[in-house]
Amino acid sequence: MDIKDKVIIITGASSGIGEATALKLSKEGAKVVLSARRKEKLTDLKKIIEDQGGHALVVAADVTKKADMEKLVAKTLEVYGTIDAIINNAGLMPLSYVKNLKTDEWEQMVDVNIKGVLNGVAAVLPTLMKNKKGHIINISSTAAYRYFPGGAVYCATKAAVKMFSEGLRQELAPKMGIRVTSIEPGAVATNLMDTITDEDILGQVSKMKDMTKLESEDIAEAIYYALMQPSRVNINDVYIMPTEQQ
Repeated sequence: MDIKDKVIIITGASSGIGEATALKLSKEGAKVVLSARRKEKLTDLKKIIEDQGGHALVVAADVTKKADMEKLVAKTLEVYGTIDAIINNAGLMPLSYVKNLKTDEWEQMVDVNIKGVLNGVAAVLPTLMKNKKGHIINISSTAAYRYFPGGAVYCATKAAVKMFSEGLRQELAPKMGIRVTSIEPGAVATNLMDTITDEDILGQVSKMKDMTKLESEDIAEAIYYALMQPSRVNINDVYIMPTEQQ
């Protein structure tokens, strides 16, 4: 598939994987719709993209709010007239041991990591169904397969995203031509761990600092690979680990 002039929504586009993906896809000719809560960061990214000859639209939105996601889709349709793909990338990872009862952080992860994906899909699906084509890409994690200390809730949210993605694929791909991909990275060098407040976990995380992690650009390349496949091909899962990670 040639993604030139394809309209692609990216949530969590203000940094990390979302930012790198926006830069990659716009460079390849896609019209990217940049969404996150931090509008100033999105505006800066839009300028970079446009200075490089690309096309970008900024729509600030909170993925946990259905109305925000509906407005994101409405604005995209108003400006570009259609939607070809959505990349549900927004996520949080405030790891903690269950015994420490950081229940507010549990709820944040459920709201962003799971409900945020559901809201994104619900908002964009009517357009994709009308077009009888499109691509939904959800950012899950290798944590969907393996528990690690402090990751009980986080791993559960990413397992939910993976299984939701497979359910979507089975419902949508065969009859409607809407492809669905779950991207599942291992450790990536982003600010995802900056939200950790559990002192027990922070000590363990520091031990990973010397490991060479994946870069956001590596995940952007995987997303691009999934998008570029011909319509007869659905890349179900892309499981990506750093070479040094066990």
